[in-house]
This record gives sequence, C-alpha cells and structure tokens, in this order.
Amino acid sequence: MENYLKYIEKKLEEKIKFESIEIIDNSARHIGHKSFSKNKYHLHLKIKSLYLKSITRLNAQKLIMKILKDDLKNKIHALEISID
Repeated sequence: MENYLKYIEKKLEEKIKFESIEIIDNSARHIGHKSFSKNKYHLHLKIKSLYLKSITRLNAQKLIMKILKDDLKNKIHALEISID
C-alpha cells in the first residue's frame, strides 16, 4: 500500500510542480458500502501547489485526473482532491 501511494506521488510530481503533497487512504471507511472493492482505493489527495492555485479549480482537477487516468480505471475507486 505504502509503495502505491509513493507511486502516485511520483507520478504527480513528474507533471505538476507542488510544494507539498499528502495522500490519505480512506478505503477502510468504505468497507461494507455496496460498491466497495478491496482491490480499489478511496484516496484523499491534499496538495499544496502555487501552480495549481494559479489555474482554475476545474482545470487543476482535470489535470490531476488526466495524470491518474489509468489508476482511476484500475486501482482508484474514489479520489477526493483538496488544493491549497
């Protein structure tokens, strides 16, 4: 699990300039939900980035989603994004 979060961080770091990032795994909170799958993650991405703050929130989220496109299809069920 820890390796996967580091992988996500590295993937974002290659495409976006940010000052700090925190990736929180909230998967355990969703156990028992109808669409829960133990093979997919519920993540909360907290990213501090002057670059992302300089563009619209929608464009910042689109950029993150584009970078994580394959992961969202295969490994991530839910992604909450907080940009500061």
